[in-house]
Amino acid sequence: MQRRALLDAARTLLSEGGTDALTFPALAERTGLARSSVYEYFRSRAAVVEELCAVDFPVWAAEVEAAMAEAATPEGRIEAYVRRQLALVGDRRHRAVVAISAGELDQGAREKIRAAHGGLIAMTVEALEELGQEQPRLAAMLLQGVVDAAVRRIELGAAENPEEITEAAVAMALNGVRGRSD
Repeated sequence: MQRRALLDAARTLLSEGGTDALTFPALAERTGLARSSVYEYFRSRAAVVEELCAVDFPVWAAEVEAAMAEAATPEGRIEAYVRRQLALVGDRRHRAVVAISAGELDQGAREKIRAAHGGLIAMTVEALEELGQEQPRLAAMLLQGVVDAAVRRIELGAAENPEEITEAAVAMALNGVRGRSD
């Protein structure tokens, strides 16, 4: 129960103020626990981050995967992959993951985040193969780069509204993932 409250407070802090806001005194204040009690649950900020990734990333990835499963074509799966990730930008879980990835983390936390992202990227490989992509894993990584750039653009509050950014990202993804026609 307390652990869940701490994770929820961590999400809020990360979403509101980024990694600098995630401190043990702030977690204690948000949850009403003594600062020493926070240390009973987590040994460091990195440990909080690792647990958030372990809890939130699979849920986020499952939402993306479910959206892709509803699509009937490889193009539709790629489109769903892009759209669902960008739709999640305003979600606190996503904002926390973005804040986390921008922060200074220890090597263990970075490896867990990389592994989680690898699973997300792997979701598109089959669709990219079906589209005739000769290097589907590379194309999947580049596709995620388009998504990441669109996420950053939305998070920054760019001049374009989120729907315009989403449409541009979908168009770039679909027009850039077709295999060679020769």
